[in-house]
Amino acid sequence: MDRHLFVIFGATGDLAKRKLLPALYHLITGRDLGVCVVLGVARSDLDDASFRDDARQALCDAGFSEGEVREWCDERLHYQQVAEGEDHAALADRIADIEATHDLPGNRVFYLALPPSAFGPTVQGIGEQGLAEAPGWVRLVVEKPFGRDLESAQELNQLVHEHFDERQVYRIDHFLGKETVQNLLTFRFANTTFEWLWNRDRIDQVQITVAEQLTVEGRGGYYEQAGAVRDMVQNHLTQVLTLIAMEAPSAFDPVAIRNEKVKVLDSIRPIDPADVVLGQYTAGEVAGEGVPDYRDEPKVDDHSTTATYAAVRLHVDNWRWQGVPFLIRTGKALERKVTQIAVRFRQAPVSFFESAPERTELHNDVLLITMQPEEGFELRLDVKVPGKRLAVRPISLHYEYPQEGHVPEAYETLLADVIEGDQTLFVRADEVEAAWRLYQPLLDAPPDPFPYPAGGWGPEAATALVGGGRSWITR
Repeated sequence: MDRHLFVIFGATGDLAKRKLLPALYHLITGRDLGVCVVLGVARSDLDDASFRDDARQALCDAGFSEGEVREWCDERLHYQQVAEGEDHAALADRIADIEATHDLPGNRVFYLALPPSAFGPTVQGIGEQGLAEAPGWVRLVVEKPFGRDLESAQELNQLVHEHFDERQVYRIDHFLGKETVQNLLTFRFANTTFEWLWNRDRIDQVQITVAEQLTVEGRGGYYEQAGAVRDMVQNHLTQVLTLIAMEAPSAFDPVAIRNEKVKVLDSIRPIDPADVVLGQYTAGEVAGEGVPDYRDEPKVDDHSTTATYAAVRLHVDNWRWQGVPFLIRTGKALERKVTQIAVRFRQAPVSFFESAPERTELHNDVLLITMQPEEGFELRLDVKVPGKRLAVRPISLHYEYPQEGHVPEAYETLLADVIEGDQTLFVRADEVEAAWRLYQPLLDAPPDPFPYPAGGWGPEAATALVGGGRSWITR
C-alpha cells in the first residue's frame, strides 16, 4: 500500500464512526499495509484532540480495546473544521501541512461520507482549491445514492468530471464488498459445472431478495424522499443482478468486467407496469416487537404513498437469458432479515417417476447464494428416501464462509481496493446512468402501494410476479 492521506468528509457522522474508522483501523493494523494518515473533515467545532477522543470511542464500540487504538489515533488522526458555505482554502493548507509533517508523497483519498445534497459543493470545493491535482495519485469516493434520478445523476457526473478523471472516481456500493457477492465471479467463471448450466435452457428463474426487519427507524424524512426503489432497487439489487447475468469478461480487470455489467443493463427490457408491485407497511409485529403504521412514523406524511416494499420482474433480452425472468424484491418491516440470490433450475421435460407405483412429488433444484445473515452457498437437490418405497425428499448441500475464519467487512474490502487503485467493484458513470434510465419511468409514474402488515413477507400481490404456481424462495 502506498503511503497516503485518507480524507473523510463527514468524519463526525454515523457512517464514519460505525464503518469507515473501524474498517481503516482493521485494514491497516491487521494487514500491516503501510502508512495511512487520516484527516477528518466536518462542520463540528472540534480540534485534533477531541476528534481523536471520539474516534477512540468509536473504535472501542466496534470491539477494539482502548490500549490497542490509543497510539494509532494519536499518531495518525487529524481534524479540520470546514463550516457550511466556507471555501476549502484552509483545508488545502492543512493537507499540505500534514503531508509535509508525515512525509507523504501526495497520494490522497477523498471520501464523501456526506448527505447527497453535499456531494456537489464538496466536489466543487476540492476542485477549486486544486486538491484533485497532486504529485501522487488522487481518488474520490462517493457514497450512494449517486443522484436521485437520471437527470440529477447526469448532472453530478458532469460536475465530478470537471475536476476528476473517471479513473479517479469510486462510486461505492457496500453490497459489492460482501465476500459472497465478490465470489460470484469465481463461482461462475472458475467452475464449468455451473457455467454450463447458466442459461435459459437450464434456469427457470432467478430471484434476488433483500429483506429487512428494520422499519424506517426515525428516518422518515429521508425515506419519504427516497422510497424502496431509490433506496435499494436501483443500486444494490440491480448491481447484484448484473453480476449474475453478465457474460465472461475478456480479462480480469476493472474495465472488462464493468463493460459486461453495462451490457446487461442495456439488454434489460423496459419495465412493464404489470411487472411491478409496490407496498407500504402497516401496523404489526416484527420479532416480537410492535411496529406502528408507516404513516404514523415521525416525519412521514399522513397520506404518504411512499413505497417501503418493491418487487419487480425484469427481462434480460439477450441470447443467454431470453425468457428467464429476474425477480427482485426488497422491503422493510418484513418477517426476518435475509439477503440472498435464488437460482431455480428447470425440471426435467419428462419425468418417468410419474409412472411409479407410488406417485412422488419432485422439486426444482435450487442454488441459494446468501449474503446475510450468514454468507454462504446452498444447493437443494432431490434424493430418494432410504427404504423400498419410492419416495423423494429435498436435501441441502451447503457451505458457510465463517467456517474459513475472519470474513472481512464489506467496507474493509472496498477501502483496500480504493487505496490499491482497483475499480472492479465500483460503479462507472455510464453504469449508474443506465440503472437510473431503467427505473426512471417507474419513478415518474409509480403504481399505488399495497398495504402489508409488518412482520410478513410483503403484499400478496407480489406472489403473482413469480408465476406458474411458484412462490418466492427464502431460506
